Amino acid sequence: MRISVLLVAVIPTFALIQASAAEIESATTTMSAPGKVEMAQVVEGSAVITAIDKAKRTFDIKRQNGDEVTIDAGPGLKSFDQLKVGDTVSVSYTESLALELKKGGGMKVEKTDVTAMIPAKPGEAPAGAAGRQVTVVGDVIAVDASTQTITVKGPQRTVHMKVRDPEQFKRIAVGDQIEATYTEAVALSVTPAAKPLASDKAAKE
Repeated sequence: MRISVLLVAVIPTFALIQASAAEIESATTTMSAPGKVEMAQVVEGSAVITAIDKAKRTFDIKRQNGDEVTIDAGPGLKSFDQLKVGDTVSVSYTESLALELKKGGGMKVEKTDVTAMIPAKPGEAPAGAAGRQVTVVGDVIAVDASTQTITVKGPQRTVHMKVRDPEQFKRIAVGDQIEATYTEAVALSVTPAAKPLASDKAAKE
């Protein structure tokens, strides 16, 4: 199985971490304040490199079920030549969604999409980070108290949103705006395999 992600040269997906990590830990948090709700999830995983093909710029890691996964480093991993069999690849993925009420409106109804990448410099330990943030502003065009639902018209489509918190629902009126911000970020690092102690070498000899 091959996963071509160009590592930190593109934005990986949550499925990549599920597919490639040998050990996965996740945590979900929800924060609420008047007129604002934010949900976030952090997933961390790690796997050991089992093979490296320098000619093809690929390396293999073993999945939790024992399957081998080939990662195509492409040009995005500047420190590819420093990778060694036995090194541990660690990945941390963060995903969050924030909804904020803008009383009275006034903001431009639009969608913005920003990405950023921070690869390791040549000679540094293999590592990198990438992130993406999408922000959408929409107008509240209807409020239905009987179903506790609001209708929001964005730059591309109109959506109906169920507001489960009655206190939050009371604050929303026609003419207000909702600003939704979706953020995802991934950080990758490689920990070199532990070098054998001198006493261990002597014992083998």
